[in-house]
Amino acid sequence: MSTNAAASVWQGEELDLDAYLERIGFDGPRVPTLDTLGRLQRAHTTSIPFENVHAVRGLHLPVDLASVQERLVHRRRGGYCFEHVVLFAAALERLGFDLTGITGRVTLGAPKVTPATHAMVVVRFPDDPRSWLCDVGFGSGPTAPIELADGATLEADGWRYRLQRRPGPLTDTWSLQQHGADGWFERNIFVLVQQYPVDYRVGSHYVGTHPRSPFVARLFAQRFTGPEHHQLDGTTWRTHTPDGITVEKEVEPAQLGTLLAETFDLTLDGDELAAIVQHSAAGPA
Repeated sequence: MSTNAAASVWQGEELDLDAYLERIGFDGPRVPTLDTLGRLQRAHTTSIPFENVHAVRGLHLPVDLASVQERLVHRRRGGYCFEHVVLFAAALERLGFDLTGITGRVTLGAPKVTPATHAMVVVRFPDDPRSWLCDVGFGSGPTAPIELADGATLEADGWRYRLQRRPGPLTDTWSLQQHGADGWFERNIFVLVQQYPVDYRVGSHYVGTHPRSPFVARLFAQRFTGPEHHQLDGTTWRTHTPDGITVEKEVEPAQLGTLLAETFDLTLDGDELAAIVQHSAAGPA
Protein backbone atom coordinates (compact mmCIF):
# COMPACT_ATOMS: atom_id res chain seq x y z
CA MET A 1 0.00 0.00 0.00
CA SER A 2 2.83 2.44 0.63
CA THR A 3 4.33 4.76 -1.93
CA ASN A 4 7.97 5.64 -2.34
CA ALA A 5 8.50 9.35 -1.74
CA ALA A 6 11.54 9.28 -4.03
CA ALA A 7 9.28 8.21 -6.88
CA SER A 8 7.36 11.49 -6.51
CA VAL A 9 4.02 9.94 -7.43
CA TRP A 10 2.20 13.17 -6.57
CA GLN A 11 4.81 15.67 -7.84
CA GLY A 12 5.26 17.11 -4.38
CA GLU A 13 8.51 18.80 -5.41
CA GLU A 14 6.51 20.94 -7.87
CA LEU A 15 4.11 22.22 -5.21
CA ASP A 16 4.33 25.83 -4.05
CA LEU A 17 4.29 24.64 -0.46
CA ASP A 18 4.47 28.07 1.17
CA ALA A 19 1.51 29.28 -0.88
CA TYR A 20 -0.51 26.14 -0.13
CA LEU A 21 0.08 26.39 3.62
CA GLU A 22 -0.81 30.08 3.53
CA ARG A 23 -3.97 29.22 1.58
CA ILE A 24 -5.16 26.85 4.30
CA GLY A 25 -3.88 28.98 7.20
CA PHE A 26 -1.42 26.38 8.47
CA ASP A 27 1.54 27.64 10.49
CA GLY A 28 2.44 24.49 12.42
CA PRO A 29 5.58 22.34 12.24
CA ARG A 30 6.39 20.90 8.84
CA VAL A 31 7.13 17.39 10.07
CA PRO A 32 5.43 14.12 9.03
CA THR A 33 3.68 13.25 12.30
CA LEU A 34 0.12 12.23 13.14
CA ASP A 35 -0.42 15.56 14.89
CA THR A 36 0.70 17.47 11.80
CA LEU A 37 -1.51 15.30 9.59
CA GLY A 38 -4.54 16.12 11.71
CA ARG A 39 -3.79 19.82 11.68
CA LEU A 40 -3.28 19.79 7.92
CA GLN A 41 -6.55 17.95 7.32
CA ARG A 42 -8.52 20.34 9.50
CA ALA A 43 -6.96 23.37 7.85
CA HIS A 44 -7.57 22.04 4.34
CA THR A 45 -11.17 20.92 4.85
CA THR A 46 -12.20 24.19 6.50
CA SER A 47 -10.37 26.49 4.08
CA ILE A 48 -10.89 25.21 0.53
CA PRO A 49 -14.53 24.81 -0.51
CA PHE A 50 -16.10 22.24 -2.79
CA GLU A 51 -17.51 23.36 -6.16
CA ASN A 52 -18.18 22.15 -9.69
CA VAL A 53 -18.46 25.38 -11.70
CA HIS A 54 -16.29 24.04 -14.54
CA ALA A 55 -18.45 20.94 -15.00
CA VAL A 56 -21.69 22.93 -15.02
CA ARG A 57 -20.26 25.21 -17.70
CA GLY A 58 -19.11 22.24 -19.78
CA LEU A 59 -15.45 23.27 -19.61
CA HIS A 60 -12.43 20.98 -19.59
CA LEU A 61 -11.00 20.59 -16.10
CA PRO A 62 -7.36 19.47 -15.96
CA VAL A 63 -6.41 17.84 -12.66
CA ASP A 64 -2.63 17.82 -12.98
CA LEU A 65 -0.91 19.42 -9.99
CA ALA A 66 0.10 22.61 -11.81
CA SER A 67 -3.48 23.29 -12.91
CA VAL A 68 -4.97 22.37 -9.54
CA GLN A 69 -2.67 24.56 -7.49
CA GLU A 70 -3.22 27.46 -9.90
CA ARG A 71 -6.98 27.24 -9.31
CA LEU A 72 -7.26 26.21 -5.67
CA VAL A 73 -4.19 27.95 -4.26
CA HIS A 74 -3.27 30.96 -6.36
CA ARG A 75 -6.79 31.82 -7.57
CA ARG A 76 -8.30 30.75 -4.21
CA ARG A 77 -11.07 28.74 -5.83
CA GLY A 78 -12.64 25.46 -4.73
CA GLY A 79 -12.89 22.10 -6.42
CA TYR A 80 -14.25 18.59 -6.19
CA CYS A 81 -12.61 15.56 -4.63
CA PHE A 82 -10.01 14.82 -7.32
CA GLU A 83 -8.68 18.38 -7.18
CA HIS A 84 -8.60 18.39 -3.39
CA VAL A 85 -6.78 15.08 -3.14
CA VAL A 86 -4.21 15.84 -5.87
CA LEU A 87 -3.30 19.00 -3.92
CA PHE A 88 -3.39 17.42 -0.46
CA ALA A 89 -1.38 14.39 -1.59
CA ALA A 90 1.30 16.60 -3.14
CA ALA A 91 1.61 18.51 0.13
CA LEU A 92 1.86 15.31 2.17
CA GLU A 93 4.45 13.88 -0.18
CA ARG A 94 6.49 17.09 -0.05
CA LEU A 95 6.41 17.00 3.77
CA GLY A 96 7.66 13.41 3.87
CA PHE A 97 4.46 11.47 4.61
CA ASP A 98 3.99 7.88 3.40
CA LEU A 99 0.66 7.94 1.57
CA THR A 100 -1.38 5.98 -0.91
CA GLY A 101 -4.23 7.24 -3.07
CA ILE A 102 -7.45 5.22 -3.21
CA THR A 103 -10.91 5.68 -4.70
CA GLY A 104 -14.35 4.95 -3.31
CA ARG A 105 -17.97 4.81 -4.39
CA VAL A 106 -20.26 7.50 -2.98
CA THR A 107 -23.41 5.71 -1.87
CA LEU A 108 -25.16 8.00 0.65
CA GLY A 109 -27.14 4.96 1.73
CA ALA A 110 -28.34 4.01 -1.77
CA PRO A 111 -28.36 0.24 -2.49
CA LYS A 112 -27.37 0.62 -6.18
CA VAL A 113 -23.81 0.24 -7.42
CA THR A 114 -22.26 3.65 -8.05
CA PRO A 115 -19.04 4.40 -9.97
CA ALA A 116 -15.74 4.62 -8.11
CA THR A 117 -15.35 8.37 -8.41
CA HIS A 118 -14.39 9.56 -4.93
CA ALA A 119 -10.72 10.15 -4.10
CA MET A 120 -9.12 9.72 -0.67
CA VAL A 121 -5.70 8.93 0.77
CA VAL A 122 -4.37 6.46 3.32
CA VAL A 123 -1.37 7.51 5.43
CA ARG A 124 1.07 5.38 7.41
CA PHE A 125 3.93 6.16 9.79
CA PRO A 126 7.20 4.33 10.46
CA ASP A 127 7.14 1.92 13.42
CA ASP A 128 3.34 2.27 13.73
CA PRO A 129 1.12 -0.61 12.55
CA ARG A 130 -1.87 1.66 12.13
CA SER A 131 -3.07 3.34 8.92
CA TRP A 132 -5.16 6.49 8.70
CA LEU A 133 -7.87 7.43 6.21
CA CYS A 134 -7.99 11.08 5.14
CA ASP A 135 -11.11 12.22 3.28
CA VAL A 136 -10.49 15.87 2.41
CA GLY A 137 -12.61 16.17 -0.73
CA PHE A 138 -16.12 15.13 0.30
CA GLY A 139 -17.15 18.67 1.18
CA SER A 140 -18.40 17.88 4.69
CA GLY A 141 -15.35 16.76 6.62
CA PRO A 142 -14.17 15.01 8.62
CA THR A 143 -11.63 17.47 9.91
CA ALA A 144 -9.38 14.71 11.23
CA PRO A 145 -8.00 11.37 10.02
CA ILE A 146 -9.81 8.21 11.09
CA GLU A 147 -7.90 5.04 11.90
CA LEU A 148 -8.33 2.43 9.20
CA ALA A 149 -9.67 -0.28 11.49
CA ASP A 150 -12.93 -2.19 11.67
CA GLY A 151 -15.23 -0.41 14.11
CA ALA A 152 -13.02 2.67 14.39
CA THR A 153 -14.91 5.81 15.39
CA LEU A 154 -14.13 9.49 15.22
CA GLU A 155 -15.78 12.56 16.70
CA ALA A 156 -14.53 15.82 15.25
CA ASP A 157 -16.15 19.23 15.78
CA GLY A 158 -19.24 17.42 17.07
CA TRP A 159 -19.66 15.27 13.95
CA ARG A 160 -19.44 11.48 14.33
CA TYR A 161 -17.96 8.98 11.87
CA ARG A 162 -17.17 5.28 11.87
CA LEU A 163 -15.61 2.60 9.67
CA GLN A 164 -16.87 -0.93 9.08
CA ARG A 165 -15.01 -3.70 7.27
CA ARG A 166 -16.98 -6.19 5.18
CA PRO A 167 -15.42 -9.42 3.85
CA GLY A 168 -15.45 -9.69 0.06
CA PRO A 169 -14.69 -12.46 -2.45
CA LEU A 170 -11.42 -10.87 -3.61
CA THR A 171 -10.72 -8.07 -1.14
CA ASP A 172 -12.56 -6.61 1.82
CA THR A 173 -14.82 -3.61 1.36
CA TRP A 174 -14.71 -0.71 3.81
CA SER A 175 -17.71 1.48 4.64
CA LEU A 176 -17.24 5.05 5.88
CA GLN A 177 -20.35 6.15 7.77
CA GLN A 178 -21.55 9.35 9.34
CA HIS A 179 -24.13 9.98 12.06
CA GLY A 180 -26.99 12.23 11.03
CA ALA A 181 -30.47 13.22 12.16
CA ASP A 182 -31.82 9.73 11.37
CA GLY A 183 -28.88 7.79 12.76
CA TRP A 184 -25.94 6.27 10.91
CA PHE A 185 -25.79 6.42 7.13
CA GLU A 186 -23.14 5.26 4.70
CA ARG A 187 -21.19 7.97 2.89
CA ASN A 188 -18.99 5.84 0.70
CA ILE A 189 -17.43 2.42 0.31
CA PHE A 190 -13.92 1.59 -0.85
CA VAL A 191 -11.34 -1.15 -1.26
CA LEU A 192 -7.64 -0.83 -0.61
CA VAL A 193 -6.34 -0.73 -4.14
CA GLN A 194 -3.61 1.80 -4.92
CA GLN A 195 -4.58 4.61 -7.27
CA TYR A 196 -2.36 7.04 -9.17
CA PRO A 197 -2.90 10.55 -10.57
CA VAL A 198 -3.74 9.04 -13.96
CA ASP A 199 -6.61 7.12 -12.33
CA TYR A 200 -7.93 10.35 -10.90
CA ARG A 201 -7.80 11.96 -14.33
CA VAL A 202 -10.02 9.17 -15.66
CA GLY A 203 -12.49 9.55 -12.78
CA SER A 204 -12.53 13.33 -13.10
CA HIS A 205 -13.28 13.09 -16.81
CA TYR A 206 -16.32 10.93 -16.06
CA VAL A 207 -17.82 13.09 -13.30
CA GLY A 208 -17.06 16.29 -15.20
CA THR A 209 -18.40 15.32 -18.62
CA HIS A 210 -20.69 12.27 -18.55
CA PRO A 211 -24.34 13.24 -19.16
CA ARG A 212 -25.48 11.02 -16.27
CA SER A 213 -23.15 12.69 -13.80
CA PRO A 214 -25.05 15.03 -11.47
CA PHE A 215 -22.08 17.40 -11.56
CA VAL A 216 -22.80 18.44 -15.14
CA ALA A 217 -26.50 18.97 -14.46
CA ARG A 218 -26.49 21.58 -11.71
CA LEU A 219 -24.32 23.62 -9.40
CA PHE A 220 -22.94 22.04 -6.24
CA ALA A 221 -21.00 23.98 -3.65
CA GLN A 222 -20.06 23.11 -0.09
CA ARG A 223 -18.21 24.84 2.68
CA PHE A 224 -17.33 23.10 5.91
CA THR A 225 -16.36 25.31 8.83
CA GLY A 226 -16.25 22.57 11.44
CA PRO A 227 -19.33 23.68 13.41
CA GLU A 228 -21.40 24.13 10.23
CA HIS A 229 -21.75 22.45 6.85
CA HIS A 230 -23.12 24.72 4.11
CA GLN A 231 -24.41 22.95 1.01
CA LEU A 232 -25.74 24.48 -2.22
CA ASP A 233 -27.57 22.09 -4.57
CA GLY A 234 -28.79 24.05 -7.57
CA THR A 235 -30.66 26.87 -5.86
CA THR A 236 -31.33 25.02 -2.59
CA TRP A 237 -29.11 26.18 0.27
CA ARG A 238 -28.91 23.94 3.32
CA THR A 239 -27.01 24.51 6.54
CA HIS A 240 -26.36 21.39 8.62
CA THR A 241 -25.08 21.24 12.20
CA PRO A 242 -23.82 18.25 14.22
CA ASP A 243 -26.99 18.13 16.33
CA GLY A 244 -28.92 16.94 13.27
CA ILE A 245 -30.65 20.24 12.56
CA THR A 246 -30.87 21.36 8.91
CA VAL A 247 -32.05 24.78 7.80
CA GLU A 248 -33.12 24.96 4.14
CA LYS A 249 -33.72 27.99 1.94
CA GLU A 250 -34.46 28.51 -1.74
CA VAL A 251 -32.23 31.08 -3.40
CA GLU A 252 -33.08 33.17 -6.43
CA PRO A 253 -30.54 32.71 -9.23
CA ALA A 254 -29.70 36.41 -9.10
CA GLN A 255 -28.63 35.98 -5.45
CA LEU A 256 -26.14 33.20 -6.15
CA GLY A 257 -23.12 35.45 -6.59
CA THR A 258 -23.54 37.08 -3.20
CA LEU A 259 -24.30 33.80 -1.47
CA LEU A 260 -21.30 32.03 -3.00
CA ALA A 261 -18.95 34.88 -2.06
CA GLU A 262 -20.21 35.53 1.46
CA THR A 263 -21.10 32.04 2.67
CA PHE A 264 -19.05 29.68 0.50
CA ASP A 265 -15.93 31.85 0.07
CA LEU A 266 -16.22 31.49 -3.72
CA THR A 267 -15.92 34.60 -5.84
CA LEU A 268 -16.75 33.96 -9.51
CA ASP A 269 -15.68 36.24 -12.33
CA GLY A 270 -18.30 37.93 -14.45
CA ASP A 271 -18.51 35.30 -17.17
CA GLU A 272 -18.64 32.44 -14.69
CA LEU A 273 -21.36 34.05 -12.62
CA ALA A 274 -23.44 34.96 -15.65
CA ALA A 275 -23.25 31.36 -16.91
CA ILE A 276 -24.18 29.91 -13.52
CA VAL A 277 -27.10 32.31 -13.06
CA GLN A 278 -28.39 31.54 -16.55
CA HIS A 279 -28.01 27.79 -16.00
CA SER A 280 -29.78 27.93 -12.61
CA ALA A 281 -32.59 30.09 -13.93
CA ALA A 282 -33.23 27.59 -16.73
CA GLY A 283 -33.80 24.81 -14.18
CA PRO A 284 -33.14 21.10 -14.64
CA ALA A 285 -32.45 19.93 -18.17
